[in-house]
Amino acid sequence: MSETLHDFGGLLNLPNLQAWIDANDIPGSGPITAIRQLQGGSQNNLFMIDRKGATVVLRRPPTHPRKNSNDIMIRESRVLKALAGSDVPHPTLYGACADTSVIGVCFYVMAPLDGFSPATRDPLPGQYGSDPSWRRAMGAEFVRCAAALSKVDYKAAGLGDFGKPDNWHSRQVSRWRSQLDGYSEMDGYEGSSLPHVDEVGEWLTRHTPAQGRMGIIHGDYQWPNVMFAHDRPEIIGLIDFELSALGDPILDLGWVLQSWREDGDPPGRPPTAWDWSAGSGFMTRDELVKLYGELAGRDMTDMPWYFVLACYKLGCILEGTYARSKAGQAPVETGERLHTVSVWLFRKAKQIISAN
Repeated sequence: MSETLHDFGGLLNLPNLQAWIDANDIPGSGPITAIRQLQGGSQNNLFMIDRKGATVVLRRPPTHPRKNSNDIMIRESRVLKALAGSDVPHPTLYGACADTSVIGVCFYVMAPLDGFSPATRDPLPGQYGSDPSWRRAMGAEFVRCAAALSKVDYKAAGLGDFGKPDNWHSRQVSRWRSQLDGYSEMDGYEGSSLPHVDEVGEWLTRHTPAQGRMGIIHGDYQWPNVMFAHDRPEIIGLIDFELSALGDPILDLGWVLQSWREDGDPPGRPPTAWDWSAGSGFMTRDELVKLYGELAGRDMTDMPWYFVLACYKLGCILEGTYARSKAGQAPVETGERLHTVSVWLFRKAKQIISAN
């Protein structure tokens, strides 16, 4: 092993990691020759690892793991394994380690993807930024991949025990409100000041769909968690399955809708560097919904409910980072930025229910 390698402040135990790689069917041969920490994601750590003949990516929990961080790593690896051979673009899983004595936490190793994850505060690169037809294709790709994921038979894929699909729709409000209320236990966080929380939750409860379809939900299906090819407007991989679960997969489309931009949206969301004006090429939310219904074979009548639920759930989740920032467990700037998004999400949810 090269003398120049280091363990990134204890995040990697290099001798143990090398032994684990040698003992498992991980591509390449010989000692690790280089390690680079990758940017992206506010919760977990990614490392690009080189050795003779191959480069792989290791994903592990953050520097300060949460109570369920190890379980999340194993759950993510199970989803990637289940997607093998499906129409869902994803990084190939090479191996997962549930033995925390190796590097101190659970982790998994996967193939790298030669693409980029769009960040709303950065300009779109290359032809994505200059060609409206490529931007239109980005929306169609979001829908295509979400529809493909919705069609995966989770039982046949080995995920029959991955969650509790029974009464999934009716349990959502209490599930995420409980998580939001639980943040009050963190030092320095005085409790939620998010707007419309009770009103939105009550609306969701009153309008719970009578029917649905169970499947795999990505759970955080938006711009940072997809990778597009550099040379064509195509998603080459869904990444970061941290919030994956069993439920109604149409919720992933709701996640896409909340990340979209249209005239008439509430003010207050952090600005994007992209051109969302008329003629910019991006599909409208209505077009996304119509295409999903066609590709997934779904009746889209209840789509407003899933859109509101996406806003409600994500708003509750993001507030957790804000609470952790108050407790010194996350960067203050990140916490403030995500709190701003949470406020916007509840305002958007209020806007949707007022129109329905």
